[in-house]
Amino acid sequence: MSNPPVNAPSQSSPRSYRYYDLIMAAFVCVLLCANLIGVSKVATVGGVTFGAGNLFFPISYLFGDVLTEVYGYARSRKVVWAGFGALAFASLMAFVVVHLPPAAGWHGQDALEASFGSTWRIALSSLIGYACGEFANSYTLAKLKVRTGGRFLWVRTIGSTVVGEAADTLIFYPLAFAGTWSTDLLLQVMLANYALKVGWEVVATPLTYRVVAFLKAREHEDFFDRDTNFTPFSLDT
Repeated sequence: MSNPPVNAPSQSSPRSYRYYDLIMAAFVCVLLCANLIGVSKVATVGGVTFGAGNLFFPISYLFGDVLTEVYGYARSRKVVWAGFGALAFASLMAFVVVHLPPAAGWHGQDALEASFGSTWRIALSSLIGYACGEFANSYTLAKLKVRTGGRFLWVRTIGSTVVGEAADTLIFYPLAFAGTWSTDLLLQVMLANYALKVGWEVVATPLTYRVVAFLKAREHEDFFDRDTNFTPFSLDT
């Protein structure tokens, strides 16, 4: 009997995916940009008041839906923690850079503080809201996929976004701005942002279908979380 080749993969070797790392990188990129650019700005367009950064933040939920739908909750969980680490480092770096004493003759401190001078309260609220929202989104989609037998993708993507964005919105805005914004403004921004995020997911549903179908065909994967450990405090896949 001949021996197997030395480099032959074992049956227990983890799956290797072509696009997983690229989606993780895109997810973290969108997350950082959405949380660093315009997170504190309140804009009014067509009589609707909303947080400017939330025009693009829902894209991260689209990536989260795709990751969980194709690769499963455990691999999506790893990406959520990668995003959390990136946000934490970005917040720390912004704090250090903003608070370094400016050199004599340099006049950009005010602009730097206005752009990246988020308080510890806003940074911490963003981290907590993000983690709770993303894990709620991924958990809901994974459970719905098993319950529906993999049918009705639109129910999973929209339903998970309804739950995840609700958790994020209800945690972030009160923690970050209660007491500094008026109650009316806080509620107005929360409702507008929530509607914007969920509406974004509805509009993006045809795109989600195409991306999911492409990845399932190319990766030969369509994971069902029937025996998954859903604790968020793990990096096991």
